[in-house]
Amino acid sequence: MMAKRKTIVFQGEPGANSHIACHETYPEFEPVPCPTFEDAFTAVADGKADYAMIPIENSVAGRVSDIHHLMPNSKLKIVAESFLPIRNQLMAPKGATLKGLKSVESHIMALGQCRRYLRKLGVETRVAADTAGAARTVAAEGDFSRAAIASRLAAEIYGLEILAENIEDESHSTTRFIVLAKEPKIAQVGNGPVITTFVFQVRNIPAALYKALGGFATNGVNMTKLESYMLEGTFAATKFYADVEGHPKERGLALALEELEFFTQPDSLKILGVYPAHPFRATVKKRIKPKVAI
Repeated sequence: MMAKRKTIVFQGEPGANSHIACHETYPEFEPVPCPTFEDAFTAVADGKADYAMIPIENSVAGRVSDIHHLMPNSKLKIVAESFLPIRNQLMAPKGATLKGLKSVESHIMALGQCRRYLRKLGVETRVAADTAGAARTVAAEGDFSRAAIASRLAAEIYGLEILAENIEDESHSTTRFIVLAKEPKIAQVGNGPVITTFVFQVRNIPAALYKALGGFATNGVNMTKLESYMLEGTFAATKFYADVEGHPKERGLALALEELEFFTQPDSLKILGVYPAHPFRATVKKRIKPKVAI
């Protein structure tokens, strides 16, 4: 009797970049599309899926705002990360031409990644729920004046013709994904580089954030991400989301988190995941050469 295949959900339709990330990261899992990010989160929380592949930021277009509002209050845990180089294809029904296009639609992140190209093309841009969904809609409508930005896989699935290849403004365009699960899966200490993700809310006192983060500097902990969120519609309460290199059981990070907690609101410091750093991070560090002051 064959064992049931594990599932990993993603937001969007077949052919989305998240779909590709699922295939590349977990080829043994069955990828299952979800209409919204909330649906993907719920599927994992309710035990209907094992994992969720969620895009969190792109090197050109910035953060995926929906996720940063969902993650701080989510009970799901980050168990892994993945990086996918983004190659955006401009596609339309067979027979369409670049000169005949009047509008291009796609997910807001994809439109942002191709901003300069689209401005030069001189077309109207329309925001869609996801890249593959835009491709499906354009294929169904059959209008030669409408095109979509999506992956090469989406063009194959929906029978569209690629009018222009790799139209992203920057060749380094890369999306970072986090993998969510219902139960934590803590990375082992001393088994390679680790990323720790957490949220916190500082006390409402002068220089609270400065003091709270001081422990990371004094203990030699590298913080790779720090983002803020306004709470409850006010401008006085802020929650922060952070990624750091290191494991909470390592002395440096343990001391930094202890000092951080001293300056946070009670019970506001929550670790969302302790997971292996993706090898992509090491390749980026090798490409970036430190500037030498003269």
